[in-house]
Amino acid sequence: MRGHVRAFKAATRTPKEITRSSASAKIHMEIRKAVEADIPNLLPLMRQLAEFEKYADDFAVTEHVLREQGFHRSPPDFHCLVAEEGSDLVGLLVYHFVAFTYRAKPTLIIKELYIAGPNRSRGVGKLLMKAVAKEAAFTGCGMIKWWVAKWNERGIEFYKQLGAKIDSDWHEFQLSEKAFRDLAASVEESR
Repeated sequence: MRGHVRAFKAATRTPKEITRSSASAKIHMEIRKAVEADIPNLLPLMRQLAEFEKYADDFAVTEHVLREQGFHRSPPDFHCLVAEEGSDLVGLLVYHFVAFTYRAKPTLIIKELYIAGPNRSRGVGKLLMKAVAKEAAFTGCGMIKWWVAKWNERGIEFYKQLGAKIDSDWHEFQLSEKAFRDLAASVEESR
């Protein structure tokens, strides 16, 4: 049963609470599966990520795309976990599955993990990673994979602290849309 993530509440501390031991109030963060009603709040987080990763000029995701691909297709093209504090979404984790691998188990692929700037270093990313790890265990995955920009040193360090390892045996290859369309056309011409 894919897409099953139980919502859970986690107590985290704000930076002020970390530095002031006399503060006793805790922030309540809920990690849950995104629902269609979240779309208007998901899109700004996704745009912020596009700006952070420097691809904002190519960002083509719209509310319609999110609705169709994430909530109206069965199975959906992607799944999404959100971190919610009060009524605000402060983080997201987008993932999908590769159904069959050499392990004879699915692989969970994390496509995006983003925490809004003021909420970084509060444990939100770790809560989202813990929730997606629970999802991978529940669905019988053999591995979780993701990619990180080489310049994102803070992200790389965060993932290493979780126990992740950089796979030095593989290179990522890409074909742009133009390149794969050219390749497809050349194959048809050679027949």
